[in-house]
Amino acid sequence: MKALRRAGAVLLLALLAFHLLAPFYWAVNTSLALPENVAKTPVDYVPSPPTLEGYRRVLGNPLFLRAVLNSALVSGGATVLSLALGAAAGCALGRYAFPGRGAVLSLFLAMTMFPQISVLGALFTLVTTTGLFNTPLALISTYLLTTLPFTVWVLSNFFRQLPRELEEAAFVDGAGPFAVFWRVLLPLAAPGLATTAILAFINTWNEYLYALSFTIDESARTAPVAIAQFTGESALEIPWNEIMAASVLVTLPLVLIVLLFQKHIVSGMTAGAVKG
Repeated sequence: MKALRRAGAVLLLALLAFHLLAPFYWAVNTSLALPENVAKTPVDYVPSPPTLEGYRRVLGNPLFLRAVLNSALVSGGATVLSLALGAAAGCALGRYAFPGRGAVLSLFLAMTMFPQISVLGALFTLVTTTGLFNTPLALISTYLLTTLPFTVWVLSNFFRQLPRELEEAAFVDGAGPFAVFWRVLLPLAAPGLATTAILAFINTWNEYLYALSFTIDESARTAPVAIAQFTGESALEIPWNEIMAASVLVTLPLVLIVLLFQKHIVSGMTAGAVKG
């Protein structure tokens, strides 16, 4: 019976791995295929012959490279701002009792559940009236709507479980509230900060709706939007091998980040979910 349960668990994990990895495999397969072989039947499960022409064209496309740079700028800026504001708010909500704290935390949690499309119209009006339309600042400021509530919620739980003895000892030594936060609490919260930074960066790197709505040309367009607007030699031609090559290129950094920091992500999420 034990061997049967183990075999069932292995089969379930194998099916789950196939379900998760099959789309990525197919993207790589298509990116290495010749354009005329992409839609051929029967399907080539291994490109024959494989070619890197799609990657060469994508990497030689200055508009795509500019879009990747815009994505890095916007995602990095939104992540840094989310950490700066979220750490301060998370510390206050996690360590200090005040009237309405539970309601504020519930509000932050509720904000993470709103669909993006529900506030798109109001954000578009705000972005256009402030003159931020088609600028990186438009995306950085609107991305905070999704990244900041998540950051505050996770970090408030993380700050809550930090030992209070260190904080009290720092106050006894004459440190003020800001010094305690900067020199004592913030370093101890490094795993939580790393976790939220990675997840916020991934979320903003992949964002499409706001990037499409608040930009109009390559000066501020991000990688997901640029990939969606790839065209072939004619208006009816879709260069699937180039689209998939670009998708693989923008996905690989995220895969590497998760693989390198998966232990920190798991430990940070579990540590912030349990009150010490």
